[in-house]
Amino acid sequence: MEAMEVDLLLGVPRREPEPDGMASHVGLPIIIPDSGSETEVEDEADAAPLDPPRLPTTWAFSQNRIRVEGQVGPRIRTEGHIGPTSVTAPVATSGAALRSSQGDEGDGETCSICFEPWTTSGEHRLATLRCGHLFGYTCIDRWVKGQGQGAKCPQCNKKAKRSDIVLLYARKLRALDNTEQEDMKRSLEQEQSMRRNAELESAQCRLQLQVMTDECGKLRKQIQELKTLMVQPGCRPSKNSGASLSGLSQRQDSTQGGHYVFSKAVLVSQAGGCRVLSYCEPLSCLLASHPSPHTTLVPGYGVKKVSTVNFKACQYVPIHVKQIRGLAFNRQADSLLLSAALDNTIKLTSLMTNTVVQTYNTGKPVWSCCWCLDNNNYVYAGLSNGSVLVYDTRDTSTHVQELQPLRSRCPVASLSYVPRASSSSFPCGGLIAGSLEGGCFWEQLDGTTYRPHILPLETGGCTDIQVEPESRHCLVTYRPGRSNPSLRCVLMELNRTLQQDAAQEPSCSCYPVQTFSAGSSCKVLTKNAVFRSPAGEGSTLVCAGDESTNSTMVWDAGSGSLIQKLPADLPVLDICPFEVNQGSYLASLTEKMLKIYKWE
Repeated sequence: MEAMEVDLLLGVPRREPEPDGMASHVGLPIIIPDSGSETEVEDEADAAPLDPPRLPTTWAFSQNRIRVEGQVGPRIRTEGHIGPTSVTAPVATSGAALRSSQGDEGDGETCSICFEPWTTSGEHRLATLRCGHLFGYTCIDRWVKGQGQGAKCPQCNKKAKRSDIVLLYARKLRALDNTEQEDMKRSLEQEQSMRRNAELESAQCRLQLQVMTDECGKLRKQIQELKTLMVQPGCRPSKNSGASLSGLSQRQDSTQGGHYVFSKAVLVSQAGGCRVLSYCEPLSCLLASHPSPHTTLVPGYGVKKVSTVNFKACQYVPIHVKQIRGLAFNRQADSLLLSAALDNTIKLTSLMTNTVVQTYNTGKPVWSCCWCLDNNNYVYAGLSNGSVLVYDTRDTSTHVQELQPLRSRCPVASLSYVPRASSSSFPCGGLIAGSLEGGCFWEQLDGTTYRPHILPLETGGCTDIQVEPESRHCLVTYRPGRSNPSLRCVLMELNRTLQQDAAQEPSCSCYPVQTFSAGSSCKVLTKNAVFRSPAGEGSTLVCAGDESTNSTMVWDAGSGSLIQKLPADLPVLDICPFEVNQGSYLASLTEKMLKIYKWE
């Protein structure tokens, strides 16, 4: 059996056992070892010459050969039967098999020079070079020392020296092969980036498609109407056909360019009591006045912020003790709110910090307020006795001017400022004060000097006056009366007339342009709106609340036709147009709710 093991180790073909009688004819000696009796083998081993010195480059292979010979040599070493050639081949084969088995089973646990496991202490402890490959300390130290200054890493051939050897402290080291995982992660990131780019391109294409579809629809309507005109009797093509088509397009853009679509309803006050509405452009939020939701902790009145980004009520800011009757912002982006209330005060509130920064005591209940659009240092307060107080924000003590009423001493229900315009038929700048008995235009000559002009309005029943600064038009609202049983909104154009006597100053007046009827009820002093149409082409829209139907009515100021009737649950008290994110919106305020419509 021992001889069979030797044959297998040396790579000799296996032979079948022969009968006992045939043993004497075999040339090879038969060795029968006994326990501890290997005299002949040991003598041969002692008599064998010592191996010559080996170079460091062949040291790893020699170590493997010595280890294999140490396993085979003591069992059989017969002179003349095993030559150098017959020993070298089995040794190489055994070394490859050993490396293969250790590479499969002990990957990350053996030194790549001697193929022996490294240790956590001692001379063969775990060490590494700057390149990161791992070895036993004695092996890599002997390797680098034997190669001298041109030493290189046994695995990657990078330059190495003895000072690069670093000892590592690890009980067991094994590296996880995550190459496939990293490749999949990079592929996933690439796919996600490509998907985002594709989604962006798809969104842009959809937007372009929508724009082209709208333009195509408009062109089809124009062609259809042009065909209708062409088939009429007596109609022939002419040189002005292009101009007629252009005029038709402008009429369609001004009257049928879009409409308001309901967007969202926001609950402002559960208990009701909302009164006025305003829009803060720097903060992109609507402000609606209403009583405090916590009367025991914070009594009084304030404003509720409604974000125009997500159309959600976000914060309540307490300001006054009694009901708020007016809110206004200036043209500067400073988020400074001017408010007027029945507690005999007007206040300036910073919406950045939600605190009142200035308070002016008027001595009378304040019904309205506004900013001077030509000089942001001045503000106006309309009192209940018909007078208007002018305040300078740089002077915190008292008002700088009082504009006394010329006729009756009715409360000033509305204040609107008309800015100066150099290239206009009405270049004057000043204040329009509307009371229940009429209106007056206070022309501003300089900082504190004003000249009054009585406007030719109907006597009695005037509830509100709003101004559109660009077109120099004002919207006057009259409540129902004996002569006119319905609420009327009269659009008037301001003009400036020169006197025949050159010594006299020009007079400022207004004349009616269009009249709109909005219902037969007006129990509350509501505020209406006149503004530029989002459809463009220089058209103007007029909006007013109808108490009889609880709705907001929208007219085209040019043609006087009713465009829309936007429903509401309660009577509309205030209307505010605004723009955000390149979209045009319209907000209507009731006692509890804020309804928002988008122009499409």
